Amino acid sequence: MRISYLIFLSFLSILLLFAFTTFINFRLSERVKENTDFVNQSGNIVRSSNRFQRNTINMGSGLRGFLLTGEDSFLQAYDSAATENKLILTDLFNQLDTTSRQYKLLVDIASLNNRWLSEFGQPLRQAKIGAEASDVNLPYFNKLYREKMQSSDERKLNTRLQEEIREFVNIEYEKRSEREKLLNDSLQMTKTISFFMITFSVLMALFIVAFLTIRISKRILKMVRMADSIAAGNYNVSTEETGKDELSGLARSLNYMAKTLSSNINELTKKNRELDQFAHIVSHDMKAPLRGIDNVVSWIEEDHKDELTPKVAEYIRLIKGRVIRGESLIQGLLSYARVGKEEEGEEKIDTKALLKEVLENFSMKEGTTINISEAMPVIYSVKLPLLQVFSNLIDNALKYNDKTNGLVKVYHKEYPGHWEFFVSDNGPGISKNYHEKIFMIFQTLKERDSFESTGVGLAIVKKILDSRGEEIKLESEAGTGSIFSFTWKK
Repeated sequence: MRISYLIFLSFLSILLLFAFTTFINFRLSERVKENTDFVNQSGNIVRSSNRFQRNTINMGSGLRGFLLTGEDSFLQAYDSAATENKLILTDLFNQLDTTSRQYKLLVDIASLNNRWLSEFGQPLRQAKIGAEASDVNLPYFNKLYREKMQSSDERKLNTRLQEEIREFVNIEYEKRSEREKLLNDSLQMTKTISFFMITFSVLMALFIVAFLTIRISKRILKMVRMADSIAAGNYNVSTEETGKDELSGLARSLNYMAKTLSSNINELTKKNRELDQFAHIVSHDMKAPLRGIDNVVSWIEEDHKDELTPKVAEYIRLIKGRVIRGESLIQGLLSYARVGKEEEGEEKIDTKALLKEVLENFSMKEGTTINISEAMPVIYSVKLPLLQVFSNLIDNALKYNDKTNGLVKVYHKEYPGHWEFFVSDNGPGISKNYHEKIFMIFQTLKERDSFESTGVGLAIVKKILDSRGEEIKLESEAGTGSIFSFTWKK
């Protein structure tokens, strides 16, 4: 399976798992809300029932007080309780299921309440109001009062009404107690299921992430090690991959690259050996006729010295100069071709001692001075390339210096990651137009007939520094001398 599909499916699984957990929590929260709403509604019903019961008691007390004293405050209490009970009954009917036992009890309660009002409350109320208005109605009130209030009918009716209300409230208490238990159970279940679902989801997510990480990182690590081996020059490496995903494709590409590199490096090494052998053969074969020419010219000079005209002597001198130039050119080409192929291991190098070793190979003209800084560093590096760079730069500074009091200075600067070495002279300088050109092979600023030079020295310096990832810079203008500087890693 492709890794992109595997990652997609893994994250989809995690998302689905969290979505399922969220859905379960949502459903549980709905159950909790449902039970909470029921408990709240039950509380309202109980409070309304208790208020209704108090109102029936207040109606009886208010009616008796009004009948005995005729005071309006008792009548107001009676009317207020009766009015509120109508509203309470309406509200309770709206909250109850018509098929429930409570609803049937509430119908009986409403019927008993209406019966008490119609048979006792309202008739006595109206009779008392009439008696208060005129003494003519007093006998009727007294007679009605004895019939209604002194008999046991009113007491029995009121007792039955109170019993029905208590039964109604007790049923509601039982229902509320049951729902409160369900609410507590729902809350506990919600906590438990949420904890386990979230824990399970997190563990699954960690497992999937760990699985993907291990599955992918191990394979990537193998390919990184292979790439490091290739970078270190070991091309005979490979990694086993039999899958069909992206990493398998990358591994196969790395294997093919390593195989191709190994083949190309082997072929290049073979060609280089052949080229070196060819160069040595060619140089030997080219030097042989040059040496023959030089020998013949020398014999002519020795055997016919007195017979040579000045013109012929000049020609012989030119021939010998061209022979020397040809040999130098061949030697320069060989040195240029060998750059980077004969390096030794790193060693401790005292650069001041190295420069003195370089100067032993030069014969300086009179009046020329070379100043080497006393603070030249001791470094750890490969000796031969550094020696070649210093040798060619100093040779260039001495060879082209046109001053009678020529001066060459060698010094350095230290930076955190590298050294920078400087070779300066007070020679004729180099125009900015030639700052790039002088590092090309066979390029010189003077005619070869007027000055013997191969044009290879600075090209060798440039090639050595380029092969090591270093930089060389030139600061010079015509007539102001030159400063060559190059970097060398620590």
